[in-house]
Amino acid sequence: MRHVLSISAALAAVVTLSACSESADDSVERALQQTVNVVDESDLNDVILNSADPNEAVRYFQRSLGETPDRIDLQRGLAHSLVRAKRFAEGKLAWQRTVAMKGVTNEDRVNLADALIRTNDWAEAKTVLDQVPPTYETFKRYRLEAVVADSNKDWKRADSFYETAVGLTTTPGSIFNNWGYSKLTRGDYSEAERLFGEALRQQPDLFTAKNNLILARGAQRNYTLPVLRMNQTERAQLLYTLALSAVKQGDTNIGEGLLREAVDTHPQHFEAAAQALQALEQG
Repeated sequence: MRHVLSISAALAAVVTLSACSESADDSVERALQQTVNVVDESDLNDVILNSADPNEAVRYFQRSLGETPDRIDLQRGLAHSLVRAKRFAEGKLAWQRTVAMKGVTNEDRVNLADALIRTNDWAEAKTVLDQVPPTYETFKRYRLEAVVADSNKDWKRADSFYETAVGLTTTPGSIFNNWGYSKLTRGDYSEAERLFGEALRQQPDLFTAKNNLILARGAQRNYTLPVLRMNQTERAQLLYTLALSAVKQGDTNIGEGLLREAVDTHPQHFEAAAQALQALEQG
């Protein structure tokens, strides 16, 4: 009898251990599956975030947030997508919600400052940037610091931030262009010309830098085009900018000649230059 009881107890123990083993296996499987799902969803979020249609990304993140509103990664994705879609007022609100959530990062605060600048909330943008510790050093942070300092005409800080930003990127063309435009607005035309030239050395096809360079030269009454890589259309447009600079400074005859050259250079009909030339000839 004792043998029967012992066997029964042993069988019961085996069944129990088997059940525990199955339960543990199920738990491990569920945990692994949840991890895979999280990874897959994270990859999907990245794909959606970088999709060609930012408005489709906005709809995706809005739907996802409707199901799990406490997910900061989804809120962050929505904010990014709204800004990409140029829905800046909505993007600002989305970034404000992001920085109020658990798990907020310094990068989130910098992105909020960027959205605030896009909606002309300069004072609030400065307040947000002041909350970012100085140890957080990124190109975007210092680029924003520079334009905020520019808006406050705090030239010394602006120059310092521009210089720091240049050192934090391998493609500084755009930041040199911004820095040059800052110098242009201050009336430091020769330094502006130098910085626009540096922007074009880094990024030869940056047309805004080409046009700004012409403005800086024109402000110094230098009405010759520099040696730049340009096509016919760009050359005509730059001649037009130079002509307007000459007329603005009272050098009307030079401006008229430059306008005529712009009209002749453009591969198609250059309406704006033709109208300006006609006005000068009649005036």
